[in-house]
Amino acid sequence: MSPTFHSLRHRNYRLYWSGMFLSNVGTWMQRIAQDWLVLVVLGGGAQAVGITTGLQFLPFLLVAPFGGLLADRFDKRRLLMFTNAFLGLVGLTLGILTLTGVAQIWHVYVLAFLLGVGTALDNPARQAFVSELVGKDDLTNAVALNSASFNAARLIGPGVAGILIGLIGTGWVFILNGASFVSPILALLLLRGVGGRPKHDPERAGTVSQLREGVSYLWSRPDLLMVVTIMFGLGTFGMNFQMTMALMATDVYGKGPSEYGLLGSIMAIGTLSGALIAARRRVPRRRLIVGGAVVFGVFEVAAGLMPSYVLFAISLVPLGIIAMTVMTAANAYVQTTVPQYVRGRVMSLYMMIFMGGTPFGAPVIGFVADAFGARWSLLGGGILTAVFTIAALVVLAPRSGVVVRTRLRPRPGLVVVTTAPAPSPADEQTPVRVA
Repeated sequence: MSPTFHSLRHRNYRLYWSGMFLSNVGTWMQRIAQDWLVLVVLGGGAQAVGITTGLQFLPFLLVAPFGGLLADRFDKRRLLMFTNAFLGLVGLTLGILTLTGVAQIWHVYVLAFLLGVGTALDNPARQAFVSELVGKDDLTNAVALNSASFNAARLIGPGVAGILIGLIGTGWVFILNGASFVSPILALLLLRGVGGRPKHDPERAGTVSQLREGVSYLWSRPDLLMVVTIMFGLGTFGMNFQMTMALMATDVYGKGPSEYGLLGSIMAIGTLSGALIAARRRVPRRRLIVGGAVVFGVFEVAAGLMPSYVLFAISLVPLGIIAMTVMTAANAYVQTTVPQYVRGRVMSLYMMIFMGGTPFGAPVIGFVADAFGARWSLLGGGILTAVFTIAALVVLAPRSGVVVRTRLRPRPGLVVVTTAPAPSPADEQTPVRVA
């Protein structure tokens, strides 16, 4: 491959990465402002925040598979332009409703659902598009750097949102988020030598057949089933920080919007660090996903027990590192072991399973917080994440090539040994070694 081709790929990736960064900042600003609008401005309780979060992630169950189908069938660059324009429009609409003083909780519910629809259609194309921008050897690093971009934005967005809410109100935060989507659209327009219809054209088969092909491929790979099952538990029970940090800041520590926004930025220190560490790891390993999910649950319980705001904020840093390490490893594992012709559909199923449990988990966690106190939003989530991961390991280990052994020396414990995944007959590439 010529140096000129490598240079063009790197130039395209840098441009794409930069364009997405600004919209990611706006996205994190919207998340903070949306929760503050429901919880404080509109007077909703913890359960209302949980319902809002659940509605935002519900489309991952309903439309994410079709997002993967679109990513495999059409030009991903044009699809991403459309989804970014739609997401920007949703942000502007909520901003206008808030600024004019007519916003009600049901408005937030509807727009949170539409925001989820746009994100569910956007995610499979965005994830699979990375493989068109970089070579296979750089894919794991590129996935990690994409996570670094998202979490670098998280370092900035929540803190800025907290300050702006206090200075100019939540409405203008939504307006700024809507405007931020101009950046990725311009970046996508400026890319060279990428895009076009997929070489493997699945349009000859019907929509149901194409969706069934993605499900069949996932079902034929026990190692992928192991990964997505663990990530379902993590996403459903443990990754509700959009809600839990708001509850901890307001109900437990009695803080305002600036301190709440600061928690998101502090956690981003951990998630950004985790993403940068993952960028140095060339081969994703399943044992890292398994062990990391259990450790995440333990640290989440510890965070829920912190007696002061400062100690709680500090505990978010290691929690963020662990969370991002697990998520990046799982994402990279799926992308690097799945052939390109079905990658969009498999990624959409992965995102559907990972994030699709939130519509059920978030309202339940919100109900628990209302009934037993805000701390239980973290205590319960951490316990359930660890228990679910261990249960998934016990049930799926024989099929997924994972061997769990006890160890007495040098110290008692469990040893998780993984083997390389067996390739599906439909594979067009040899999966990387993961043990």
